[in-house]
Amino acid sequence: MADVDELWAQCAESLREQVSDNVWSLTLRELRPVDFTGDKLVLEAPNPLQRNRVHDRYLQLVEDTLATVVGHRVEVELAVATPSDDDEPADETTQSPMVGVAAGAPRESNESHAARLDPRFTFDAFVSASSNRLPLAAAQTVAETPGKAYNPLFIYGASGLGKTHLLHAIGNYVQDNYSRMRVLYVTTEHFLNDFIDAIRSKTTLGFKRQYRECDVLLIDDIQFIQGREGLQEELFHTYNTLLGAGKQIVLTSDRTPKAIETLEERLRSRLLSGLLTEIDRPDLETRLAILRTKAEYDRIALPDEVAEFIATHVRDNIRELEGAIIRVNAFANLNREPITLDLAKRVLSDLGDETPTITPDAIMTAVADFYHFTPNEVRGPRRVRPLVTARHVAMFLMRDLLADYSYPMIARIFDDRNHTTVISAVEKIRRQMAERQHLYDQVTQLRRQLKGES
Repeated sequence: MADVDELWAQCAESLREQVSDNVWSLTLRELRPVDFTGDKLVLEAPNPLQRNRVHDRYLQLVEDTLATVVGHRVEVELAVATPSDDDEPADETTQSPMVGVAAGAPRESNESHAARLDPRFTFDAFVSASSNRLPLAAAQTVAETPGKAYNPLFIYGASGLGKTHLLHAIGNYVQDNYSRMRVLYVTTEHFLNDFIDAIRSKTTLGFKRQYRECDVLLIDDIQFIQGREGLQEELFHTYNTLLGAGKQIVLTSDRTPKAIETLEERLRSRLLSGLLTEIDRPDLETRLAILRTKAEYDRIALPDEVAEFIATHVRDNIRELEGAIIRVNAFANLNREPITLDLAKRVLSDLGDETPTITPDAIMTAVADFYHFTPNEVRGPRRVRPLVTARHVAMFLMRDLLADYSYPMIARIFDDRNHTTVISAVEKIRRQMAERQHLYDQVTQLRRQLKGES
């Protein structure tokens, strides 16, 4: 193995000169030579995600570099390292680059520290599904051509669905492929603290330079800017400066700009001028895919029945989904037990216990009580404005909360209406929630009530 180690050392030295520090430290540095036969070099990556990342983006570069060192073309085969018996088991603090996991301390590098990015969150680690396909495609387009398309890009959706992951993925992609571009990721809270510190220390010029001279600005949870007039003023001018210079802005929120209260109209109109795209709740298949990807990344032997149990009981928040598998794996490691369905049920006994069963009748009753009608009135044919609103809200909540109910099935509940009526009602409520704060609050209150959260 001395020869293959020496060969790879020469290739690695050349590769490091050809890529950015970020690409080297997060992608290529972890490769290890396994075998060299003269026409084929086998390299091992530490995990499947790392292997796929090298294969999709850097395999040609590695083969070209190897050919220069060896003097002829050599095929490169990428494998995944097999864990040894001495490997440390994953513990509760282990995090993988999955959709929506809260960002932990980033790996140290000059670039990632300056940008405040978490290098674990990449497009490769994001599980694509129908619930997030448009936001993912828009984020990838923005990352590939910063400032050229979808500017600004505004991604909204409930907490824990992957908005933060996409922001970091954009930043990491830009740093990997545009080494001269300056990327800055901040939460709205961090933006506010920087602003207050600048005023307090009389360094507002440095603050403005920091935010207005970057090439890609990523701001998370912009809804918390409501009611902060000074911060909105600063963001307004920062926005104008960056857009005027052709720089990219991406923002996330739990609601659309129209639904953010006390937002200055001039700032609201600018946030609405780009592409608005929503991340929805993942369906069962997506939740299963997320669990299996995490298990593969963390080398957890996760039986199918355990994955299905977790995915069935955790529906709305991907952070909770991944937290469940971490808890099960930690318990199994500590007690030296294999992961089984019985073990998962013991460890996750709190899942679903306090959440009432949501049925069409439960939704109908809750909506009827909320709007002071009877369930029969909500279900029936009368068409007066408050009653029609209640009926449409009930249709929307059934579609939103009952994953197994299709539009025709919901239509039959409402006196056998045509399913196109339900589609129209659901889209109408979705649109009006983005425009009318009071309706957004009403539907949110009903949703939480039905899910046992209030």
